[in-house]
Amino acid sequence: MSQREGSLEDHQTDSSFSFLPHLEAKIRQTHNLARLLTKYADQLLEEYVQQQGEPFGLPGFSPPRLPLAGLSGPAPSHAGLPVSERLRQDAAALSALPALLDAVRRRQAELNPRAPRLLRSLEDAARQVRALGAAVETVLAALGAAARGPVPEPVATSALFTSNSAAGVFSAKVLGLHVCGLYGEWHFQIQAWRCTPGGGAHL
Repeated sequence: MSQREGSLEDHQTDSSFSFLPHLEAKIRQTHNLARLLTKYADQLLEEYVQQQGEPFGLPGFSPPRLPLAGLSGPAPSHAGLPVSERLRQDAAALSALPALLDAVRRRQAELNPRAPRLLRSLEDAARQVRALGAAVETVLAALGAAARGPVPEPVATSALFTSNSAAGVFSAKVLGLHVCGLYGEWHFQIQAWRCTPGGGAHL
């Protein structure tokens, strides 16, 4: 088992969670949704890169890692957190992603108006991540834990998404790439919940 996967069994000694059949069903449904959306996330990232032009997609191209207010990738220690805290972080990340994906879609509509498939994919991604976030919050509620409340919409990215200078356009493209990458990373976290062939559910 990889560090990113983790399982409920690792946390049972310090947790009073009882996995009743209805809770296992919720976890299994959420896991299956995340597994499906992880495939879409890979396709979205590939499609996004294809539409950005050079140097995106070229061998050896390593885009700068621009700061993104309100969201970062999962920490290496994420899988080792207590179940409730890990799920709260999952839910918080998923709640921040729709606004960022919408911002990327609006900017791409300006930069790539002849890429309707990419624009539809970004719109679908924002809708799908909302559905997955709601599913994670349902699991949290079933565990008797509550999410920390709504995450404020990121505002520090607006300048990067609206600047029309050459540097601003490149930064907007890089930032969009980063958002699409984070979309996939957080889906992978949920997809790493494991469901056994016998029907057991593991976080």
